[in-house]
Amino acid sequence: MVGTANNGRLRLAFSLVNGSQDLDLSSAPASNAGSECGGIEFTREDVEALVNEKMKYKNKFNYKERCENMMEYIKRLRLCIKWFQELEGEYAFEQEKLRNALELTERRCSEMEVALNNKEEELNLIILELRKSLASLQDKLAKEESEKKAAVDSLTKEKEARTSIERSQASLSEELEKVQGELDGANQRIASINDMYKLLQEYNSSLQLYNSKLQTDLDTAHETIKRGEKERSAIVENLHTLRGQHKSLQDQLMSSIASQDEVMKQKDALLNEVACLRMELHQTREDREHYQQQVQSLAAEVSKYKELATNSSELEEKCLSQGNQIQILHDQLAVAERKLQMSDMSIFETRNEFEGQKKLIEELQNRLEDAEFKLIEGEKLRKKLHNTILELKGNIRVFCRVRPQLPDDSSSNQAKVFSYPTSMEYLGRGIDMTQNAQKHSFTFDKVFMPDASQEEVFVEISQLVQSALDGYKVCIFAYGQTGSGKTYTMMGKPGQPDEKGLIPRSLEQIFQTKQALQPQGWRYEMQVSMLEIYNETIRDLLSTNKDASRIENGVAGKQYTIKHDANGNTQVSDLTIVDVQSSREVKYLLDRAAHSRSVGKTQMNEQSSRSHFVFTMRITGVNESTEQQVQGVLNLIDLAGSERLSKSGSTGDRLKETQAINKSLSSLADVIFALAKKEDHVPFRNSKLTYLLQPCLGGDSKTLMFVNISPEPSSAGESLCSLRFAARVNACEIGTPRRQLNMRTSESRLSYG
Repeated sequence: MVGTANNGRLRLAFSLVNGSQDLDLSSAPASNAGSECGGIEFTREDVEALVNEKMKYKNKFNYKERCENMMEYIKRLRLCIKWFQELEGEYAFEQEKLRNALELTERRCSEMEVALNNKEEELNLIILELRKSLASLQDKLAKEESEKKAAVDSLTKEKEARTSIERSQASLSEELEKVQGELDGANQRIASINDMYKLLQEYNSSLQLYNSKLQTDLDTAHETIKRGEKERSAIVENLHTLRGQHKSLQDQLMSSIASQDEVMKQKDALLNEVACLRMELHQTREDREHYQQQVQSLAAEVSKYKELATNSSELEEKCLSQGNQIQILHDQLAVAERKLQMSDMSIFETRNEFEGQKKLIEELQNRLEDAEFKLIEGEKLRKKLHNTILELKGNIRVFCRVRPQLPDDSSSNQAKVFSYPTSMEYLGRGIDMTQNAQKHSFTFDKVFMPDASQEEVFVEISQLVQSALDGYKVCIFAYGQTGSGKTYTMMGKPGQPDEKGLIPRSLEQIFQTKQALQPQGWRYEMQVSMLEIYNETIRDLLSTNKDASRIENGVAGKQYTIKHDANGNTQVSDLTIVDVQSSREVKYLLDRAAHSRSVGKTQMNEQSSRSHFVFTMRITGVNESTEQQVQGVLNLIDLAGSERLSKSGSTGDRLKETQAINKSLSSLADVIFALAKKEDHVPFRNSKLTYLLQPCLGGDSKTLMFVNISPEPSSAGESLCSLRFAARVNACEIGTPRRQLNMRTSESRLSYG
């Protein structure tokens, strides 16, 4: 019945404080040696055996034996009770000790935060100065590097120009020498040609004289021939006349014939001599033309050589000017080299200074990173301690999210309604609202500005979602006026993966963690249900019977009732419960529920949710290696938006829906006010919504509320009411969260608690 020390180790004690959780040796209180119980501890089996023990008697009429057995039993019960009382006292002492340690840690954290803030400001100033000096040094270095680059470019260009000029000078010198040699040869040829030209001129003049003489001789010979012909004709005429005197004149005739023959011979000789002279004259003319052509070509060569002489003088002048330019370039090159050496020295000094500044900046950046890391770690520790305090206090956590401006909003040109403090104490947690020139300040666990993404919002609640896998009851619900972004926060925008809401992201995380925990021996079973509360009537959104949830003439086709058991679990009768194995299956069920949910159009919202949507997942986990079992529940709720009839313009069915929504939200406010005042009676039964959320608002659940705010100035009144309601919710204490380690029975139903 009573377990004593065995081999120096105490048997594991069974705690009756929470009714289900065993105490391990690491969390056991200090030893109770010296008490009446000594080193005795009771296990769960001992207590159950002691409570369920039945007296056995040899003789039921032996009252003495019965009294002794009863006294012995009472003695053991008193011993057990005293042991529990001492254990409770030690736990109370340990709790007080932990509270003192927590307060001390909070003070240290606040002091550390102040010190980190001061250090961060100092480091920011130093970094600002260093950045300024770095920018100036970088500008100076860039300027010097550009000057160096320009000097190197100019030097390279000057070297290239010098090389090209030297090459051109060498080629010009060679060409000049060649031209000079050609000029000398041409001068010699010109001199020889001039001499030949003079000789040819003399020979030509002599030929001309000889030609004129031959011409005169020829003329005289022609005249002589003409005279001889005339004389012959005269002689022939005289011969006819003197034929009669033939005989007398025969001698004269013979003499005249002889003279005529001689004249004819002279004539033939003269003719031959004329032909020879003509041939010589023709040859002389051809030679003269040939020599004239040679003289013309030589004159052209002479003019060419004269031009070359003038060009050579120009080239000499050009070479002289280029030599002067080369000397100037040499001087400029020497100056540039000196400047380059000076710039290299200054660049080396600047580079050394830059390296020193760079090392200093790197050291300061490392110090800044260390400080930022310490700041982040301190912030994580602060959040962890803050969450621990909230869990110890049992407060409902509240996150505020401000919707960004939409294109259809009419307040784009008006003044901003909300502002956000920038001090370290309220950064990311405070929000200020201005209405009628009056400022209202609120502080929550987290405030998301309009530019916050869905991913940033989910990161803040991811650990809370993880608690459901650890065996806690978790409830997250979105509250706010219609059109403030509640459904977007919870469900996201369909078809856009980057804008998925909290429900899809939570499911993805749960199934990913489920896969990651399988190597550690954990196996999970998950069940899902989805319902809506429409006009104070529960509708099953996963029901395959379309007529089961239809309301005709104000009467539901199937009545669903809410029941709470003694362990704080909630059951909804006849509700469809689906076993799921992957996030894809849950997404299909979510799409199916979204098509079945009641949605309507009002003047304030094109797609207004006309019912409260409740998504519930029950998680049962078993560790095959440690045989530990956990049961967690995740409730994700999208409340219908509050609205004023004067703005929504609802009529008919929309009017009834609005009245039902406002009534249920008013009942929720009454419950919150009663919890805040710690009244004995909390009106959970005033509406189906509050009765369904009773374990979340008044039990041992981890509860978080999103208050969604519209930035429109026309909605400032509703926004202020929502913020005040959220502040009151944040101050409510609902109890300390407790892990569920109960065994899962085969007939267990889905719990909302």
